[in-house]
Amino acid sequence: MIKKAFELQKTKKYIIQGSIFLTLFLVIYFLIDYLNMSYVEMSQTFGTYLVVINIVLNIVMALLSTLMMNLSTAMVEIKGRESKASSFGFLSILFGILTYGCTGCVIAFFSSIGIAFSVIALPLAGFPYKIISLALILIGLFFILREIKVGVCKIKPLKD
Repeated sequence: MIKKAFELQKTKKYIIQGSIFLTLFLVIYFLIDYLNMSYVEMSQTFGTYLVVINIVLNIVMALLSTLMMNLSTAMVEIKGRESKASSFGFLSILFGILTYGCTGCVIAFFSSIGIAFSVIALPLAGFPYKIISLALILIGLFFILREIKVGVCKIKPLKD
């Protein structure tokens, strides 16, 4: 099944869908970084190494999130049902928005749903939280690949 899912990734539909997802995820991740701290300010405060690492992580997370979404779509096409792990990419983005976003926005968001707390400055411009986001994406990708590989079909094949 995994072979079939990866073969589908080469079709025109999945290439277009992947391009759209990749663009969307890149915009979201770079926007989250910009809202947290501009790359110029990050470079002046922490050094160029952190900027380079953040950009590379943004690209890796966008690629992995895109792969996860495309594999989830392929699983729906192959098996007729969606993966339970497909929400990990969304959780990663939500986690990023809530941790990297400007303090005023995050406090206002949580206040609107009844959670009030004091926010402290994020270390290394939120880098540890980006690592947690990457871990969430990798966990989701692992579960999707596992479901595609060992997922059980409810319909039993006919015996010859």
